[in-house]
Amino acid sequence: MKDQPLIDTALKAELSALYSAGDRHYHNLAHIEAMLALAGDYRAQLGDPEAVEAAIWFHDAIYDSKAKGNEARSAALAEEKLAGRTDADRLSRISAMILATATHQLPRFDDAAATRDASLFLDMDLSILGAAPDAFDAYERAVRREYDWVEEPMWRAGRGAVLKDFLARPHIFHTEEFRQRFEPQARLNMARSLEALAMG
Repeated sequence: MKDQPLIDTALKAELSALYSAGDRHYHNLAHIEAMLALAGDYRAQLGDPEAVEAAIWFHDAIYDSKAKGNEARSAALAEEKLAGRTDADRLSRISAMILATATHQLPRFDDAAATRDASLFLDMDLSILGAAPDAFDAYERAVRREYDWVEEPMWRAGRGAVLKDFLARPHIFHTEEFRQRFEPQARLNMARSLEALAMG
């Protein structure tokens, strides 16, 4: 089973089609490619780089801004598509990483390497928060377009609550590497965004 890659060319094509849907303005292939690039940067620190890559490919595979449970549905799709390509333990680790993107709280693993992989994976997913201001602003606009069905007052309240939740955490990022690289800018970006939301 180990000889077969977790994510082969056919599966990449299938997932790429999902990420290329017209209503995806941020949760699209560019987001996946950005995360894969970060996984490349930190590959030497990953215990199971292929499992992290699989989690990246699947974590937003199902994305409907009007639905709850996208993460659970994406994890279920990963379990279905990867069944037979790897062992059950590894599959459950991949699934747990995907599910964790709902709250960005670390899943509980007994294995330190698995915890470390999940920490880096979740940090990669949030790295856009610590991007340069222009890139962060483009991200905010793209997410707003994905929720264009939400009326402005509701959007401001909902988005504001999400940003406040992250800002209230002792750390936005789980790993020291990402805290150093992205945390100061992430806090500046989100504080600025909150200010803009409050001004209406």
